[in-house]
Amino acid sequence: MDSVVRQLPAIRRSRDGLAPRPQAVPARTLTRPAARRADERPDPIVVAAARWIQDGKRLDMQGLAEELGVSRVTLFRRVGSREALLSKALWILTQCMLETAAARWEAERPARELHTPGTGRYINAMVARSKGLRRLLEDEPALAMRVLTDPRGQVQAGVVAFVEDLLRRDIEEFGLVTLIDPDALAYALVRLGESFLYADVLAARKPDVETANRLQRALIEGILP
Repeated sequence: MDSVVRQLPAIRRSRDGLAPRPQAVPARTLTRPAARRADERPDPIVVAAARWIQDGKRLDMQGLAEELGVSRVTLFRRVGSREALLSKALWILTQCMLETAAARWEAERPARELHTPGTGRYINAMVARSKGLRRLLEDEPALAMRVLTDPRGQVQAGVVAFVEDLLRRDIEEFGLVTLIDPDALAYALVRLGESFLYADVLAARKPDVETANRLQRALIEGILP
């Protein structure tokens, strides 16, 4: 996630308060759940919070309000609770990561290679290397895992939808035959990734990206890892 936060819009001040600076969106092939139109700019408060997380800073509502030049009352009115803001900020970072992972794999993907496994490998690597995310997991493990893995929250549901879209593209373009329905398989792939990428928090085990990659590929392609 650290390398993709540069995609977040810069923030400027306007007479109406904070507003994201208009930014050109590069044209590239993205899967539908992660793609964002240029006019769907996130709240600048959420953008600022995402930058704090990326930088490994604890999300302090008073400090954030002071940095943005707004009152705490305005901050809470705009974004809700601290946990709600954390969820929104992590989803912005996750969207940037998903878009970047898809674009990187598409740039190097051989003609007959599936979309899902290669994009998934990039996602796993980016999550594992994210210093900001690791700092959040170390400082506030219970809160971080609640936000990241809540099936009713933005992050997990958004990632599952993204993976399902990749699977359906592979079915349509390459005739992939999945072991189970794409929606159930997408959920299983995401949960499997969480189990290995967050293993230190969930099970006091060392995170294992390579095993996650092999098992996810096995589920997608129906082969032994």
